[in-house]
Amino acid sequence: MNRREFLRTAGGATAVAGAVSASGSAAAQSGGPEVALLGSLVFDPAEVYVSPGTTVTWVWESDGHNIVVDSQPEGANWEGTEGGASQLYDTGYEYSHTFEELGEYEYVCAPHRQAGMVGTVVVNESGAPPSGGGGEVEPEEMGVPIQAHFVGIATILAIAVSLMFTFFLLKYGESPHASGGN
Repeated sequence: MNRREFLRTAGGATAVAGAVSASGSAAAQSGGPEVALLGSLVFDPAEVYVSPGTTVTWVWESDGHNIVVDSQPEGANWEGTEGGASQLYDTGYEYSHTFEELGEYEYVCAPHRQAGMVGTVVVNESGAPPSGGGGEVEPEEMGVPIQAHFVGIATILAIAVSLMFTFFLLKYGESPHASGGN
């Protein structure tokens, strides 16, 4: 196979793969977004933008969670999962709700509220986040729990301390009191 044939074949295969991927993602979008309830005590994604009439589905990927409505627009009828704050569901459970009223719907996982397991569904005409903004984003709004940032900072500090220790050990050598007798 010469270079032109190879490029033609590779280009065609790439186009087919792209078309299949696009049609698959379009099919997934037509059913509405999915939110995963993860064992790291977060909703993924924590904030979902939809247009009126869109059904959002929550999928349990760990045990012991529920969805309790914290606030919603006037006239909305969302009640969260059956059983309220006392009923918990396990891995494999799915819950769906169709959002009709414009506005913000805030919800929590009742047993993990203090751990930061909160989410928001924003219903607007476009079904997309507002463009622009350009401001600084808080880590919690990026879907990363703040504890993960502390772990990253601690890791960087540990690396810095190790490098400084190695530098002084190589520059000044061991202490005469640190080695054993001859």
